[in-house]
Amino acid sequence: MPIDRYIAPPRSQWPELTCRATADDTDIEASVREILDTVRRDGDTAVIEYENRFDRASFTQAADLKVTEEEKIQAEDSVPQTLKASIRLAMENIRKFHEAQLPGTVDLYTIPGVRCLQKAVPLRRVGLYIPGGRAPLFSTVLMLAVPAKVAGCPEIVLCTPPGPDGKANPVIVWTALLCGVTEIYKTGGAQAIAAMGYGTSTIRRCDKIFGPGNRFVMKAKQMLGLTATAIDMPAGPSEVMVLADTSASADFVASDFLSQAEHGPDSQSVLVCSSASVADAVEEAIESQCRSLSRSEIIAKSLSNSRIVVFDNTADIVDFANEYAPEHLIVSMENPWAIVDRIYAAGSVFVGNYSPESAGDYASGTNHTLPTSGWARSFSGLNLDSFMRKMTVQELSEDGLKAIGDTIIRMAEAEGLDAHASAVRIRLGKRK
Repeated sequence: MPIDRYIAPPRSQWPELTCRATADDTDIEASVREILDTVRRDGDTAVIEYENRFDRASFTQAADLKVTEEEKIQAEDSVPQTLKASIRLAMENIRKFHEAQLPGTVDLYTIPGVRCLQKAVPLRRVGLYIPGGRAPLFSTVLMLAVPAKVAGCPEIVLCTPPGPDGKANPVIVWTALLCGVTEIYKTGGAQAIAAMGYGTSTIRRCDKIFGPGNRFVMKAKQMLGLTATAIDMPAGPSEVMVLADTSASADFVASDFLSQAEHGPDSQSVLVCSSASVADAVEEAIESQCRSLSRSEIIAKSLSNSRIVVFDNTADIVDFANEYAPEHLIVSMENPWAIVDRIYAAGSVFVGNYSPESAGDYASGTNHTLPTSGWARSFSGLNLDSFMRKMTVQELSEDGLKAIGDTIIRMAEAEGLDAHASAVRIRLGKRK
């Protein structure tokens, strides 16, 4: 499976080479709009109808949307102890890293008598979407629910699609309970996003919606994010860029290339390396490793979107990486920290030969919910701030208001806002 290769491409070609393999989603917009409008109008009835149609459930009443106590017990019994131990270890690392992000309160007097504060307050009700299907992402439960809990969100809602048996994936259920999720519902797709965004009798409206999903889910989030509720970030297919020179292990680089490619047929892996010999060694290792992987068909499609770019100088390697703004960036080069210090556009960076992307995806402690499609130029990955909002508070004494009163009055009158000026004049007993 040859991968497109580019040798020292001129900068005029970089915009083309940094394009993503994103499908045009205008063809699904009408379908998603219909789902959103129907759920908004018909609530639980619409959600049940869509679940039976899309997920082949056999729900007949709103109570069927809730994960039952029996399912919770079955989840506890069915998840292997070894997997539980791994999930607990990952959760602890994620908790430690996010607890370290807890913000302090800003509290100061800008001048005597004028006290200004900024404090962080948790969002009251957050909605987490966790895909099911062939690859139930219980790791994403950790990445969303742990920081929500650390932030102090009192209501954590999780939606995940049921299987044909009408039950949620037991590992997702067990992990959600471990992390302190307060409500778990069996619904997926755009209808789940609509339920969390608009609210139904069973699933009350959420203040913000988090989590990955297919094209329908992401389109629903984008549309609701404009009108009904906040969302975590814009997102598209997953991606990785590996920077490598002769100090890198070709086998290691190839394994990162393939671990990204197995996410889905529209994922993208990009190798930016220092010589054709490095490119040859990595491509040979990719071919060898791919033969033994279970998702080789998906990987083959993903690799058709992928590319190898060769530059003979470090400056171009770094500049190209910043231009691409990858979701995941792996730096397998000599003096990797010197390279990292020059990176300003990446979702999460993995430094050195023994820092695979898989570590961040599961258990190192950092969050794997990251901006894709070049949004790393302007968006952060998910962090504790995502589950909080900053609120300012101020208190002025009479002397404090006197100190800045004339300033406020002059500025308000200059903008033609007499009532603003009057609110100060009245307090200070000033006549116009």
